[in-house]
Amino acid sequence: MSSLLRHLPSVDQVLAALGSDPELGSQPRALVRSEVNRFLDLCRERVRRGEISDPGDLSLKALLPGLRRSVREGCRPHFRRVLNATGVVVHTNMGRSLLAESAVRAVTEACARYSNLEFDLETGERGSRYSHVEDLLRRLTGAESALVVNNNAAAVLIVLETMARGREVIVSRGQLVEIGGSFRIPEVMAKSGAVLREVGATNRTHLRDYESAIGQNTAALMRVHASNFRMIGFTKEVGLKELRALGDTYGLPVIEDLGSGNLVDFQALGLGVEPRVQDVVAQGADVVTFSGDKVLGGPQAGIIVGAGKYLDRIKENPLNRAVRIDKMTLAALEATLRLYLDPDLAMAEVPTLRMIAMSEAAIRSRAVRLARLVVEQTGGRLKVGTRKGVSRVGGGAFPERDLPTVLVRVEPGRVSLEDLRRFLLEGDPPLVCRVEDDALCLDARTLGPGELKLAAAALGSALAALDDKRSA
Repeated sequence: MSSLLRHLPSVDQVLAALGSDPELGSQPRALVRSEVNRFLDLCRERVRRGEISDPGDLSLKALLPGLRRSVREGCRPHFRRVLNATGVVVHTNMGRSLLAESAVRAVTEACARYSNLEFDLETGERGSRYSHVEDLLRRLTGAESALVVNNNAAAVLIVLETMARGREVIVSRGQLVEIGGSFRIPEVMAKSGAVLREVGATNRTHLRDYESAIGQNTAALMRVHASNFRMIGFTKEVGLKELRALGDTYGLPVIEDLGSGNLVDFQALGLGVEPRVQDVVAQGADVVTFSGDKVLGGPQAGIIVGAGKYLDRIKENPLNRAVRIDKMTLAALEATLRLYLDPDLAMAEVPTLRMIAMSEAAIRSRAVRLARLVVEQTGGRLKVGTRKGVSRVGGGAFPERDLPTVLVRVEPGRVSLEDLRRFLLEGDPPLVCRVEDDALCLDARTLGPGELKLAAAALGSALAALDDKRSA
């Protein structure tokens, strides 16, 4: 065994052989060295287990192809691009909304240059980072004031901590929702120091339920939009206008957590009614919280709009510094909101809106092209066709609504479906798709025009990797 191990090349020999690799030239040398050592350690382990017995198999020439592939994979960033062929537009596990090109440029500029983040160009003195988007939010929503924090959970937390710490907030039992990441309204409320007073039944809550719960320790009435599920059948919820009137009677503010923020009317697309922020403000909510990403199509952020007297207090809360947004989020959010000043421009330029609004005919054209590319890249080894299917908005929005689409259906034939799916995830870039009825299904709705070739190439590369595995 010892004599066999002596045939392994040294680390320096391997590094010299990899020196001309363009993919590794920009990587930190320490990282490349670490990956080389890891590969050579695996070779030694295979020798000890008797899996390698021929000295020729340990030569640099024999090891180099697999070694290069292993080092490249080990040097890849953990956080990287993927191809989303699932048809879920706002995919919470894959970065949620894609930014508009103008927002991407704004982020790049904010990162690469100094900026007036907290510098007032008119006075030459310290300014407020929130001023860059506050006027836009007031104009788009009709609210008196606005504030942006790092996500909607933080928005709900700081609102409740400011307005109701140590006091009761009345919420319908049917609105005590949990969304992704185990974010639960009762738990966030508890962290804020507010006391939850739930009223009504799971499926029906009446105005009298709220009124009978009001007492001296009541700080606010709160509505939570059930953005990630729908309750149907024998149900009843109290509308915002009714709750606003009750709040006026007892001098109580009304808080509305919309979750997934929305500024456009989706009814024309057949998606039903999703409350718009500006409508909720107009109906009298004192404070409204919603996400900057998801359906809005901007960066992850928690947006708070509403009456100035409450927003002023929230802005002064020391917690605000802990949950404030950075310059990249500000830059992306401002660029995104500017697009909404022209609704038609927003529908054309904000990727999330554009993908949601994409017609079935347009998707069919892209699906046919994708299917042809897959056949070319895989040499006809896979059975490829198209069929009708559904996409989803995702991000907790429109949970009961499907978007009609056309899927590219790929049957692996003699190849294991699970092996093919796994090798697609190991590709560069990884391709994520759906598995339905013993086939891979690719939805072109969530693949950009320049990504159709990449998706097809990913399938070709996965087949090649499977071939290599079988011949090894």
